[in-house]
Amino acid sequence: MTEKKTHMLSEAEGYSLLRKYNVPAPVFEIVTSPEDAAKAAEKIGYPVVMKIVSPQIIHKSDAGGVVVGIPDADGAKAAYEKIITSVKAYNPQAEIKGIIVEEMAKKGLELIIGGKIDPAFGRVITFGLGGTMVEFHRDVAIRLLPVTDDEIRSLIRSIKGYTLIKGYRGEEPKDEEFLFNTIKNACTFFETNENVVEFDINPLLLYEKGGSAVDARVIIQDEPVALPIHYNPEKIVPLEYFKPAAVAVIGASDDKTKMGYAAFRNLLQFTGPVYPVNNKREEIQGKKCYPSISAIPGPVDMVVLTIPAKFVPSTIEECGQKGVKMAVIITAGFKEMNEEGRALENKVVEIARKYGIRIVGPNCLGLILPPYKLDTTYVAASPLPGDIAFISQSGAMANSVVGMSLTKGHEFGFSEVVSVGNQCDLDYLDYLGYAANDPHTKSIILYVEEIKNGVAFMEMAREITKKKPIIAIKAGSSKRGQAAAASHTGSLSGSYEVYMEAFRKCGVIAVTTVTEAFQCAKVMGALKKPLYGKRAVVITNAGGFAVLSNDYAELWGIDIVDIPEHLIEEMDTFLPPFWNRNNPVDLLGDADEARFRGVLDVLTREENETLWDIAVIITFPNKVLSPEQVGQVLIDYQKKSENLIVGCFIGGDCLQPGVDLAREHDIPVYDELEFVYRTLGLMTKNIVRK
Repeated sequence: MTEKKTHMLSEAEGYSLLRKYNVPAPVFEIVTSPEDAAKAAEKIGYPVVMKIVSPQIIHKSDAGGVVVGIPDADGAKAAYEKIITSVKAYNPQAEIKGIIVEEMAKKGLELIIGGKIDPAFGRVITFGLGGTMVEFHRDVAIRLLPVTDDEIRSLIRSIKGYTLIKGYRGEEPKDEEFLFNTIKNACTFFETNENVVEFDINPLLLYEKGGSAVDARVIIQDEPVALPIHYNPEKIVPLEYFKPAAVAVIGASDDKTKMGYAAFRNLLQFTGPVYPVNNKREEIQGKKCYPSISAIPGPVDMVVLTIPAKFVPSTIEECGQKGVKMAVIITAGFKEMNEEGRALENKVVEIARKYGIRIVGPNCLGLILPPYKLDTTYVAASPLPGDIAFISQSGAMANSVVGMSLTKGHEFGFSEVVSVGNQCDLDYLDYLGYAANDPHTKSIILYVEEIKNGVAFMEMAREITKKKPIIAIKAGSSKRGQAAAASHTGSLSGSYEVYMEAFRKCGVIAVTTVTEAFQCAKVMGALKKPLYGKRAVVITNAGGFAVLSNDYAELWGIDIVDIPEHLIEEMDTFLPPFWNRNNPVDLLGDADEARFRGVLDVLTREENETLWDIAVIITFPNKVLSPEQVGQVLIDYQKKSENLIVGCFIGGDCLQPGVDLAREHDIPVYDELEFVYRTLGLMTKNIVRK
């Protein structure tokens, strides 16, 4: 494949192009001598700015290629000589096409507007504080195009520097409407020009009225940029492919050190026929063994391959002739190794497509569907059936979470566990499609390293998250190993930030740890209706935890709402006279079950449920109130309310009976207060506060 050529437009060319889209730019002229510089400056009007024009000089200030505040003709001539001398010293090979002389804008708030093409998610727009200190401040936000007017306004207001735009310490506010229109016009420019790869306007000076672009870089390609493909539901593998009637393991073994042993052992629980295939054995793990897939007398819908990579193509050919629908290739040694492995993988795909075989992997842990007792992996112990789908780009991660799920006292189950491997055929979209349509799945967790078809992923995820929550752990947030970008835009809107914006835009909840992911999945899966707000009421018999709740709620963005006076007066009728009359509601250390029920009776009346979205019930070990009583309170009022009710039992094993009782009824409960608010904050992060 021929590499597409790119080049950077001169500043003058960039200004001219931006002006066509009503992005403001200064008056300018390009000169090639000191005398012409003086004439141009006279025509434009002093003071002026002069800058180098060279394709090789990206950051002009670093090369000494900028002189500002030139007051007269002599200054213009001197500036010309100085710039030429400095740039030649900085880069002797740089091609100097001239000097641009432009009107000097008055001082204003320095901002940056930029855009780049992300290979997975397409066009990205960047906005934030600009100027020469832009990378130091790193106060930027991004949006994926296309954007709505509301998204542009939220982009402006999402940076920390927005305080400077709306007015700070008596200063007049800047022209936010002008800024909105400029960003909108820049988005139109980027979407309309198919050859633009990257651009940045830095700085854009913003005034109390109006503004001006002072510098612009535009990088174009010699042909239109290829953007990521859109979601095509017809290409998603049908659900029935995941539900085989009979399965064979090619490479099955009696040797406990082999993957073929573990994979076949785990499949013995499957309710349909399971066939071991190995041309060196007559029996494996008590089952009759077959020398080849074609020797099996009955039909086979799915095969699991644990044989060396070099034998996989011929085996897939034989599977195609047998009528196999899906192959789970656990074997490694393909494109993840070298070009020879890549060629081998391409050959496997070519053969599989000829017969209509769909492939999981290769180089993967495999696929587990616990509700159907289908486990094609080599995990140490198969997971319990449940309602969480876990889709992972790491086999080790999938293996680990299965082990975590079987930890005594903390057991939970899965509807689907899949290690996607190299994704030579089936990819995230196929496994998401299964989870979306699977009646057993209530929530979906992704472990993501890279999504290649990001636009299609977003379009699909946007539809799924209307019905089922998707929680994602994105690896790769560190900057180590990332190459330095050629422009400010490239260095500021890195891959991780783009993923976070993509998740926000399609409703995916981004978390940083496995524990957070499963806590969110459990809570979200138990919701009777989507969470539309982050307003909380807190009820506790422990004053200290009431105080801490305020701190943690503020830290994680949860709104502790004010309880209306008429409801406080109603609670006064049955609560002790010295209760705190506030939210969090402190029922005091001698609170019995009746106090909790009384407050919840008031708050869960239909007309009062519009006040709050989340109720947090906190208890601690005491002789007045048993943990089972608190557990029953949670159960009873979750049945009465459409809103989310969560429990927090702080005090160790003595509270376990209440925890177990609540969990039996799918009530989310915690033993650490900060984690309650962290989980709620992650779940509601992108909800606009009411």
